[in-house]
Amino acid sequence: MKKILIVDDEPNIVMSLEYTFKKEGFKVYIARDGAEAIEIVENSIPDIILLDIMMPNVDGYQVLNYLKDNEILRKIKVIFLSAKNKASDIELGLQLGADKYISKPFSVKNLVKEVKELLNKKNNK
Repeated sequence: MKKILIVDDEPNIVMSLEYTFKKEGFKVYIARDGAEAIEIVENSIPDIILLDIMMPNVDGYQVLNYLKDNEILRKIKVIFLSAKNKASDIELGLQLGADKYISKPFSVKNLVKEVKELLNKKNNK
């Protein structure tokens, strides 16, 4: 069973994504901010992380930097899900090492497709 970590401080987004990915057969982990995300990642390494950028305490950029600085964790696929949708924001997210950058509001159906494609790419390498 694939493991997904959803990191967002908006309860509505978390609830709908949790429901959707459980229905798709994923084991779902939830973090409401970056500090919680890091704690979860240290205890249970997910296959993919859906990561918001603007969060209290530790933001998405800090979480991504933490992952990329760790030999084991840098292999985790990361999709930024953010309301920051300027070209410069997207470019920065990808430069920092995110595998994809999806702007809010987003289509849940398309997000599921993107997650599956990323995980299939990982398995084919």
